[in-house]
Amino acid sequence: MDDKVTIDYAKYARIFKVMSNPKRLKIIDMLSEGELCACKILEEFHITQPTLSHDMKVMCDLGIVKARKEGKWMQYSLDIEVLNDVYKTVGRLMIPGAYAGLLNCNCNTERENEKNESD
Repeated sequence: MDDKVTIDYAKYARIFKVMSNPKRLKIIDMLSEGELCACKILEEFHITQPTLSHDMKVMCDLGIVKARKEGKWMQYSLDIEVLNDVYKTVGRLMIPGAYAGLLNCNCNTERENEKNESD
């Protein structure tokens, strides 16, 4: 039985691109503590509201962040389910089972043994 799950590489490339921006990564870190009002994020970065709106729209469109309106301000929080999927996928990509043998590679040991045998 094949348990292999298909990875949407284009989707994860977009997510990683968003996360490669230091400001957006810090926003994600801030939201890891819980929901925040846009006004608190604005205070931290000293950026304009349209700039923050653009960054948050990008993250919301990818599903990383959820938004809800409260009064005149937007409240933002992380979508934990989406981020858990990202976490699992990163693990699969970085230490895939098919390549687990590379972690225990003994190439150098074999070369040293061959060298010692030839001496």
